[in-house]
Amino acid sequence: MIEKTNDTKRVVITGGAGFIGSHLARRLVEDGHIVTVIDNLITGDLENIADLIDLPTFEFLEQDINSISKISGKVDYIFHLASIASPKEYLRYPLQTAVVGSIGTLKILDIAKEKRARFLLASTSEIYGDPKVHPQREDYWGNVNPIGPRAVYDESKRFSETVTITYHRLNLVDVRIARIFNTYGPNMRKKDGRAIPNFIFQALTNEPLTIHGSGKQTRSFCFVSDMIEGLIKLMQSNYSNPVNLGNPNEVSILELAKKVIKLSNSRSQITFTDPMIDDPKVRKPDISLARKILQWEPKISLEDGLRQTIAHFSRTLVKKKVR
Repeated sequence: MIEKTNDTKRVVITGGAGFIGSHLARRLVEDGHIVTVIDNLITGDLENIADLIDLPTFEFLEQDINSISKISGKVDYIFHLASIASPKEYLRYPLQTAVVGSIGTLKILDIAKEKRARFLLASTSEIYGDPKVHPQREDYWGNVNPIGPRAVYDESKRFSETVTITYHRLNLVDVRIARIFNTYGPNMRKKDGRAIPNFIFQALTNEPLTIHGSGKQTRSFCFVSDMIEGLIKLMQSNYSNPVNLGNPNEVSILELAKKVIKLSNSRSQITFTDPMIDDPKVRKPDISLARKILQWEPKISLEDGLRQTIAHFSRTLVKKKVR
């Protein structure tokens, strides 16, 4: 490890080999911090952090946070991103998803308490469920089915928020809570069940783009570099209640599919299949609070972000063909 200066932070990222976590790790290393990533690789991928592994300011620990008891050395910040975030994957691993959002969060909070580290919880827009308020503000309590198939993710994140703010109210841990809305970009798994990687992979291989339901359901997509900036600003802020982080520009899933086909120069057609159970009809963040307290808002347009993501997926497909 390099010698620590007054500006250098020791940062732990749980789930740091995943999509958002790997981008966050890279940005923090580039900013001069010492980064430890903890990931059990159930949905993370070492390839996402391959360029960081041999750096003197980076450490990777393959470990399940549900059984973690301690982290060696001083820790300044903990970004708790460990979770199974894709609907396809959390329906495949329901118990693991529920446990990491409950026991796993408690384990990491206890470590933050021991280390006197600032703790940021990566929560989700899914805590709003199928919202009856639009756009969604932080003071909206949500509309979640507690026994539906998506509840293993939705309710575990709601529990995570509950215990995180409780540790704060008891003056045990200095906390931050980010409610992350749909985020996309390079390092997403191509078949993880989420709309953008699914559509791009299908378009690049000229397969039909599959839409669940009518396609009229809406989402708001934030490019990953904007999300990383928001997470860092939130960690550095003095605000402990939940903050929405996302792009407020709303688009229907059908519009998204058409954009991907056009930007990919694809011959793909669009097909429709049965809707997913409890799939939200609308999703759009109100980011007034983030604008006010963080002076943050997304900068990358959907078209520009899709171009960068499509280019990444294209390179990945070419590499696999060469192999």
